[in-house]
Parts: sequence; structure tokens; C-alpha cells
Amino acid sequence: MTERSPSLSAEQGRPALLVAAVLRGALAAGLGLGSVSVLAAALWISSPAPDSGPGEAFHTAAGLWLLAHGAELIRTETLTGVPAPVGVVPLLLAALPVWLVHRAARDVLEPDEGRDAPSPGAAFAAVTGGYLLVGGAVALYARGAALSARPLTLLLPAALIVAAAAAAGVWTACGRPLGPPPSWAPVRLHEAMARTRFLRRADAVGRAALAGTAVLLGGGALVVASALVWHGAPVQDSFLRLAGDWGGRVAVLLLALGLVPNAAVWGAAYGLGPGFALGTASTVTPLAYTGPPALPDFPLLAAMPAHGPGTPLNWAAGAVPVAAALTVAWFTVRRAVPAEGAREEAWGLGETALTTALGAVGCGIGAALLAAASGGPLGTHALAAFGPLWWLTGAAALAWTTVIGVPAALLLRAWRLRGRTKEEGEAETKKTKEIKKTKKTEEDRKGDRKVPVPAPLPVPEPSGPRRRWWSRPARTADGPRADERAATVPVPPSDGPETDLDSYDFLPTDPWHTRTPAEEPALSPLPPSPKPEPDADGDGDGDGAAEPDKTP
Repeated sequence: MTERSPSLSAEQGRPALLVAAVLRGALAAGLGLGSVSVLAAALWISSPAPDSGPGEAFHTAAGLWLLAHGAELIRTETLTGVPAPVGVVPLLLAALPVWLVHRAARDVLEPDEGRDAPSPGAAFAAVTGGYLLVGGAVALYARGAALSARPLTLLLPAALIVAAAAAAGVWTACGRPLGPPPSWAPVRLHEAMARTRFLRRADAVGRAALAGTAVLLGGGALVVASALVWHGAPVQDSFLRLAGDWGGRVAVLLLALGLVPNAAVWGAAYGLGPGFALGTASTVTPLAYTGPPALPDFPLLAAMPAHGPGTPLNWAAGAVPVAAALTVAWFTVRRAVPAEGAREEAWGLGETALTTALGAVGCGIGAALLAAASGGPLGTHALAAFGPLWWLTGAAALAWTTVIGVPAALLLRAWRLRGRTKEEGEAETKKTKEIKKTKKTEEDRKGDRKVPVPAPLPVPEPSGPRRRWWSRPARTADGPRADERAATVPVPPSDGPETDLDSYDFLPTDPWHTRTPAEEPALSPLPPSPKPEPDADGDGDGDGAAEPDKTP
């Protein structure tokens, strides 16, 4: 279905490409659903006394898969009989479908060799459509079960999350470009986007915002880990009370692992100051733990601080937003002053402060999104609000990173600029030398460098006598030339070396410039000439008979 024959035109092959993209989206949804179903089925099989059949286990898996996309579930089997909402999404479980959609959209635009790829818009629509088709079928299957999805939440945020992940995959496959703004945008924005300088500033803002958000998450995870260690005994008791068999304990452990990223976001909100809610009447902040808590029995919730006002140990969590603000400032100054003392390449004070403030805005937006995703309702009445308030957490992150980050960025800029002010002469000299060295290297590459060629090795003269053109005897009028007469008379062999230059060995063929004088090969010695047989008549022909003298 996806491979075109050579006879098909581009218009005829386009439907096949779109069908392949839809199938990739559906396959991504099937892989995520299959993973959750296998996990639910394994837990149901390992349960010693399951109170339901395999159908209920698969319905639960379908509900959990929808919950991973941000959909709010309705739990019908409660003690009071009143349906209760479940809106806390395990972020680690949500990472699986997001990654699958992202990878499917990216792979559609990176086809195998010999195959074409659809346009980015068509790939986005096809992958998203195929994924949502499977999602709609799963929602219909889970309807009426113990865990069913609320219809409105299937569109927002579930469908929106799928579309955003697919768009990110298409953007990654296209090389992460920053395209032109829409036509209705102001002219100044169009002009700014056309400049490379604006793109560099936008890249600096994005990196600073991502780094600050990551430090907030890491600091929140450190706060949660410290609380778990400090309250180790209550955490262990809660874990053992929830399940008595190994199957139940494995299920509780997997659920706790899935909620670890949520706990990290809660720890970041705690360090920022607003904290988080444990019900509609209870709030936990570094300054105080107020209101009657509505805590379900769960290991992560057993690590809460003591009820009442906070202590200096609780206030120490304020180091998390400070570290995030310094990180935003550092990542901005790294772009504002690329090298220490490089004043000609440094940004101005206003530009550095504005870029840091924009990075702080991005960090605040990231903290607000994570806070909104990590919380939600866990029931009605007292548990209707559970987790950090997104708008309050985002505002606190913006305030911390702006108030601390902007002055810190200006101080870091001044510190990096003062590093080599007294050595500007030396720096200029060094820079000049580097430029000359670069030019010399370019000239060498072009062939301007002249390599001295040493003289060739001398060829030794032969040890025997040699015939020279000037030493030849002259031709006489009454007979042939002396050398011509010598050619007709046999010459007896001698014991000395040959006089012919062809008897010498060839010179070595390996590169002469790579040998040292000690490695220079010696000329091969000539083999001795064979001694003639004894001749009785002494004429040199070896027959013993005397011949008449033919000399005129």
C-alpha cells in the first residue's frame, strides 16, 4: 500500500502516502494501548483473588490509556454510590503516548530510500487523524465501564495534546525551522523575523527558558526525595497497609513510579511559595501547613511536612527558584557575551536584560503548564482540588526568575567583560597572530608554499674504463675505424669488472626524502666474470688451432 510502482504518477501515489501516514498514526495509538493493556492484564493475572473477569481488566486499561492523554475519568464504583472524577494524570504514563505520536509524525517525513514523503501539513493531518480514530474507538469501548472518560475532556486537552505532539514531530523532521509569521502580523515582526539577529535572540530565550524549567523540576525532585528520606517510617507503613500480597504491592509501586514526575512538580511549586492544595480546605507551603488535610493513604502523600508553621528546614526549599533564576541568567549571558572580554561582540545592557526577562516569561509558562498537568480532582467535595494551582505557580516562577535573574544577568555580563580589560593589547596581538596563521594556512592549501627540493643523489662512476666519444680513434683512408676493427676481432674476457653501464643495479624506488643516510642502500656488487678455458694457441677461441693473421 505504501510502495509505488514506477508507472504511477505523483498524483496517483499521493493517496498511498496519506494512507501510510494514517496507518502510522493508528499504529502509534495501538502500541500505547497495547502496552497499558499488557500491564493491566499482568496485574490481573497476578492478583490472588480478582473480583472481576478479564473484560473488566481491559476496560480499566482503556480508561488508563485515555487518562494518559489528559482525559478526565469518571469512577462509578464508589462507597457512596456517587460518581467521582479522577483528573490526576500520571505524567510518566503520559510520556508514552506523546513520544509515540511524535515519533510517528517524524518518521512519516523521513521515508525509506526510494519512497517519497507527503507534505508537512498532510503528514500532520494524516498522523493525527489516524491516532484520533483509534482514540475514539477506545473511548466508545470504555463507555459505561467502571472508568469511563468524560466526553468534553476527550477534545480538550486529549485531542490537543495529540495534535501538539504530532506538530512537534513534523517540526523536528523539517529541521526545527522558525518560519515566517502569519500575514496578519505587524510589519515590524516580519522585518525582525527576516534578520538573523532576531533568530539568535529567540534561540537564546528558548534555551534559557528550558534550562530554568528543568532546574525547577530537578530541584522539586530533590525536595521530594529529601522528604521521603526524612519521613521514611510513615512512607513504609503506608506502602504495607495498602496491599498485603505481592501483586497489589507491585501495582502500588508502579502507580507511585508513574506519579514521581507529578511529585517533582509539586516540590517545585512548594519551593516557589504557592505550594499545593490537599483538598479544598488545606494548603501546604514553606511558611505553613494550614487547614484540615484530606489525605488518602498513599506512600508519596505520607511524606508531607508536619502540620503548622514552617521551620528553617522548610524555608530551605526556596533555594530551588533561586537556582532556576541563576540558570536563566547564566544561559542568557553565555549568548550575550560569547567570550570573556569580547566587548565588540557583547550585547548591550538593555538587550541582555530584555532577553533574560523573556526567558523568565518562558520559564513561568513552562511551570504553569506542568502545574496544570500534574494536578486535578480526585473526588468530590474535599478532594475536588488536589495539587498546585497553575496560574499561581506560573506567576511565582515568573516573579522569582525576573527579580533575581535580570540583575544576576547584568552582573554576570559585567564580570565576563571585565575579565581581560587590562590585557586587550595582548588579546589583540593574539587575534592578529591567529588571523595571520589562518591566512598562511589558506595560502599553503592553494599551493603558495614552496617546498625546497634537495639535490638528487650522485650516481657513482663505474670503476672500469669507459669509451668516450672524444676518445674514439679516427677513421683512416685505407681501412675501417679502429673501434670497428675491434668489433670484428674476438676480445678475450678479463678478470676485471664489466665496463658496460647496464651492468649496474637500478636505484631504489622508495621515496628518497623519507630515508636517513644510514638507511641509504648500497649498490649491488657485480658478479665476477668467468675465467676462460686454457687455449693452446693463445688466440682466445679455445680450439687450440692457430689462425692466420688477418690484420692488414
